[in-house]
Amino acid sequence: MNEIKNVAVIGLGYIGLPTAAVLAANGLNVIGVDVKQANVEAINRGEVPFVEPDLGVQVAGAVSQGALTATMETPSADAYIVAVPTPFNADRTADLSYIEAAARGIAPQLTGGELVILESTSPPGATRHLGDYLVQLRPDLSLDADSGLPVIHMAHCPERVLPGRVMIELVTNDRIVGGLTREAAERARDLYSVFCKGNIHITDAATAEMAKLVENAYRDVNIAFANELSVISDKLGIDVWELIELANHHPRVNILQPGPGVGGHCIAVDPWFIVSSAPDEAKLIRQARETNDAKPEWVLDRVEQLAAGKPIPKIAALGLAFKANIDDLRESPAVTIVSDLSSRLPAAVIAVAEPHVTALPSALAHLGNVELTSTEAALEDADIVVLLVDHDMFRTIDRSLLEGKGLIDTRGIWR
Repeated sequence: MNEIKNVAVIGLGYIGLPTAAVLAANGLNVIGVDVKQANVEAINRGEVPFVEPDLGVQVAGAVSQGALTATMETPSADAYIVAVPTPFNADRTADLSYIEAAARGIAPQLTGGELVILESTSPPGATRHLGDYLVQLRPDLSLDADSGLPVIHMAHCPERVLPGRVMIELVTNDRIVGGLTREAAERARDLYSVFCKGNIHITDAATAEMAKLVENAYRDVNIAFANELSVISDKLGIDVWELIELANHHPRVNILQPGPGVGGHCIAVDPWFIVSSAPDEAKLIRQARETNDAKPEWVLDRVEQLAAGKPIPKIAALGLAFKANIDDLRESPAVTIVSDLSSRLPAAVIAVAEPHVTALPSALAHLGNVELTSTEAALEDADIVVLLVDHDMFRTIDRSLLEGKGLIDTRGIWR
C-alpha cells in the first residue's frame, strides 16, 4: 500500500511532466521542479510547453484542482522522482551532471526515510552514483539500514513510453523497478501502483538500468539491419519497403522500417551507454550504432547527386522531428541532414517544412540559406524534395505537386 502523499518531480520535460500529471490525477500532491522559468509559468497556468496528445487536459485539470504546481526550487517531499536529461559526452559516456544538479537541490530537503527514484535513462551504476552523491552531500544520512543513520531509499524506474502515446502507455505498460535495497524497490512499486495498471516487476537497480538500455539497443540493431538493407537494395535496384513487407510475411520475421537515421533521446543514445560500460564486448551493439549514425551521410550523397549541375539548388526538406507527428527534435537525423546540406551546398536554398514547430532549432536558426516555411511553399519552388519524417500531413500531399522534381523519400510513404 502506498503511504506517500507528497511527490516532487525533478524535470518537467517529455517524461517528468506526464508523470507529475498522472500522479496528481490519482490523488497525490505533486510539485514539479524545472530550471526554465517559462516552463514553470506555463504549467502553473495549466498549459503544456510541448506537444503530447491528452497531456494538456491532465495538466489543466490537476493544476485547477491544486494537485499540481510547478516551481524552480526543490521542495521537501516524501518522494522524489528525478526525470532530467542524461545525454552523452564527446566520448559517448553518460553525462550525469544533470542528475548531480538534481541531487544538489534534493539534498538540503532530506531528513531520512524519503524515497528517491531515478527515472532518467542511465548506464548501470547511475542510481548507486546518485545515492552515493546524496550521502556525500548529506553525511548524516545513509543508504544502509544497518548504519544507525536515517536512510535514503534509492530506486530506479525507467520510463518505457512512446512519444505521442505517453499518457496511454504510462498507465498501461508494464514497469520495471530496481532498488538498491528490496525495501526501496517495494516502496517505489507501491508508488507507481497508484496509476500503473500494467505489471510492475521488481529487480535490483543495475538490472533495471540495463533493461531499459537493452530494450532500445534491440530496436537499434533491428533498425540498423533495415537501414543496411535499404542501402543494399538501392544499389541492386530493389524496393526495400516491398522487400521488407514480403520478408515479414514469414511468421518469425519482423524487420523494422528504414529511415534517414535514428533519433530521439532513447534509441540514438542508450546503446552507447552499454558500449561505454563494456567496450570490448559490445561489438554488435556498437556496429548497429555506427550503421545508423552513417545513414544521414547516405541521404546527403543522394541529395548532392540530384543537385549536381544546378547553380542554385532549391531543396524542400520535409520534417525535422525524430519521428512522425510530434515536435521532439532531440537527436533527430533530419536536423543533422539539413545542417550538413547547408554547409555542403552553400548556394542552395533550403526550405524546411515542419508543421509541429514554430521556429527553427538553434542548430539551424543561424544558417543563412535555411528557412522554415509551410509545406505548400516549400514544394512550390523546390526542384529537389527530401522527405525526412513521415508526418501524416505529408502522406496526403497532392502528388501533382511533386511532378518534375527530384524525390528522395527516406520513409517510403510515396511509393
